Amino acid sequence: MKKNSFFKKLKIKFGKHLANAFPHNRVRCFGLRLCGFKIGKNVYIGSNFTVASLISWEGCHLTIEDRVAIGPNVTLVLSSDANNSKLMEVVRPIVGSIKIKHDSWIGAGSVILPNVEIGCMSIVGAASMVNKNVDDFSVVAGNPARFIKAIEKR
Repeated sequence: MKKNSFFKKLKIKFGKHLANAFPHNRVRCFGLRLCGFKIGKNVYIGSNFTVASLISWEGCHLTIEDRVAIGPNVTLVLSSDANNSKLMEVVRPIVGSIKIKHDSWIGAGSVILPNVEIGCMSIVGAASMVNKNVDDFSVVAGNPARFIKAIEKR
């Protein structure tokens, strides 16, 4: 993995702060784009949105397609590490990507872990922890998220 420059790290930190704390949705989406993430049209991102990723290294990818709705207090985990723990000597950081396909809805307080794809027109129930891919036209909920039902195609 390639290391990010100081200015790129600063830009990512600023973008993540905008995405988390700015009161206007359009600016929250802009903040994510500033981080280098792919954000589609008519995306709604609720307040207190968190993207957990290592800003020191490249390799974390986030794609949110058109018309996705993300409730408040949602966390997307693109990477995780043990920070200053001695575990860093024996456990490598987890780095991955998340893709949320068009017209999906992520419920309030949900957590999506690395290397997960949420299918198009799918719903993740509130307070769910998603650790596996979600099929198109599906409803999942729980910790860990489990399939609840299929959404009828119209």
